[in-house]
Amino acid sequence: MQTQPSKTERIHSLDSLRAIMMLLGLVIHSAITYGVIDYGNAWSLKDPETVSLSNDFIVSFIHAFRMQIFFVVAGFFGALLFYERQPLKMVKNRTSRIVFPFIVFVIILWPTIVFGFEYTKSIFNGNANAYSETISIFSNLGILIPQTTFHLWFLYYLTIITFISVILGLIFNKLPTLSGYISSVFSWIIQKTILRIIVFASITALCYFLMGTAQVETSVSFKPDINTFTYYFLFYITGWVLFKSKNHLDSFMKYDWVFTILGIILFSVSFFMYSALNYELTITIKSIMVWLFIFGITGLFIRYGSNHSLKMRYISDSSYWVYLVHLSLTAIIPSFIVDWPIPATLKFLFVLITTGIICFVSYHYLVRGTFIGKFLNGRKYSRKLSDIKKAEELSKIKPITKTI
Repeated sequence: MQTQPSKTERIHSLDSLRAIMMLLGLVIHSAITYGVIDYGNAWSLKDPETVSLSNDFIVSFIHAFRMQIFFVVAGFFGALLFYERQPLKMVKNRTSRIVFPFIVFVIILWPTIVFGFEYTKSIFNGNANAYSETISIFSNLGILIPQTTFHLWFLYYLTIITFISVILGLIFNKLPTLSGYISSVFSWIIQKTILRIIVFASITALCYFLMGTAQVETSVSFKPDINTFTYYFLFYITGWVLFKSKNHLDSFMKYDWVFTILGIILFSVSFFMYSALNYELTITIKSIMVWLFIFGITGLFIRYGSNHSLKMRYISDSSYWVYLVHLSLTAIIPSFIVDWPIPATLKFLFVLITTGIICFVSYHYLVRGTFIGKFLNGRKYSRKLSDIKKAEELSKIKPITKTI
């Protein structure tokens, strides 16, 4: 008798976690314009009328864990594709889901990003001819050629990291004894609540020391940055190895609330006392903090998000599109409300909510059931939530075993 190899069922908690980490980008890019801190070329917009340190706190807080968790989850699902769909199918899947969207959207979105930033900067500077002067920039067709990866930098590095991981995966497939030993040690460590924080924090701290920095700036250059690659590869490969220990994911729920709260406390200390901390102490705090957040937040999603949810599945499906197109909106909307006599926090919330509505509505009517949705997610989806439930039920039907 021949049976089909068992496949890992959809892990709703990690699927939701990946989507929420992506969507938190909207919060960052909506709040950052209204912060006190000067972010330089990383974000050149600063509302001249209203700023608040609370918005910097929000931006820095999300930065402390967002992309690290995203790359851990990306590594987990990358390994799932590698081991359960085979390497070649994984490469084809990642090429169609990551490489092609990156190439297409970095080209399509670039002019809108340039316009959004230049127009809003001109408005912030009080220029009465902001629109005409911004449009004139495009008389030089060279401006249409992307100069940076901007908010799509993570797709760029995810592509590099993914294909390197495939090569490493193929090598370790030839070394089953070593691979099995690594998986066994990893499984043992993650089941030890305190030990896993110590081990992974130590590895992260060592990574910081080897890079010679306490702050890894995400590079948006098309020239790969070794620090950006090294830092996020660490989290991706952790997620990759975690897949082999997926049966122990429930252990993340132990002390999940405690870890998350401790992470918030450590972040608050590092944020408000940053200038008083030396290099070694900064690295130590950040290394411990990030893993408290990774294990804590992931545990919370496993605890509360493991069951199928129609709404959460819809949000997960839409998150890719929403993140791709949001940046131009968060750049240009502040120009329309610069003179509004309201606090910085309310401006931030207005930009966030308006951007979110536009992005989700455009996804629902222009993407979900169209060729764009198929391009991004591999298939077209019905706009009816009830159809999501039907598709979920059909996916759980086990294949009939065949006799030979």
